[in-house]
Amino acid sequence: MKKIVIICISGWLLTACKKAESKQQLQLSGKVEGLKKGTLYVQKLGDTALVYLDTIRINGSSDFQVQLDLKEPEVIQLILDRGATQSKDDQLTFFAEPGHIRVETSLDAFSSGKITGSANQKIYDEFKSINSRFTDQDLELIQIGFKAFKNKNQKQLDSVQKAQKEVLKRRYLYAVNFALNHRNREVAPYVVLTEIPNVGLKYLDTIQKSMPESIKKSLYGKKLMELYRVRLKSGS
Repeated sequence: MKKIVIICISGWLLTACKKAESKQQLQLSGKVEGLKKGTLYVQKLGDTALVYLDTIRINGSSDFQVQLDLKEPEVIQLILDRGATQSKDDQLTFFAEPGHIRVETSLDAFSSGKITGSANQKIYDEFKSINSRFTDQDLELIQIGFKAFKNKNQKQLDSVQKAQKEVLKRRYLYAVNFALNHRNREVAPYVVLTEIPNVGLKYLDTIQKSMPESIKKSLYGKKLMELYRVRLKSGS
């Protein structure tokens, strides 16, 4: 009877360990349309340098699949080595998380691939879609400002600079509201760190207070809290 109990307990522990391990696994699959031969490097940004997670060889089939250890949601990159063909469009960055994520992209537009299976990435895509509008507005103002400078039109140049400040203000407010609205997701502190690290201290204070402990203890949550402590100490 004692042996049966030990066997049962051992089986339960083994099952529990497998379940815990599966929660830290990323099943990454996808397709690079048009790619018949090449190499994909999976990497992430470490504390001081890039960390390579795996290497995927493409030879004949453009489909790929790999299993990675991933403890929590984190931004990773797929780097395409085209071999003899050189291209600047060789990096696809996305928010990965434990589970199954699929990447659908192409050789002609590698960095514009579609990512499915990541809740954080879906939210981040929404952010980038809106945020890109501010970038477009700023680029338009830069062109107008350049012409004004070339024509020595100081009045128009002053108007452009004022408009640029307004665009920047709206960009920052949008990022702050995004972080507050999605405070229960790891993408929130990531956006603050990458888009508005020098936002006003009062906004940073509001954001960190709104985040639950689980997010504060996440990879990017810890970095955000460290930024907040440094800013708080310096008073800026």
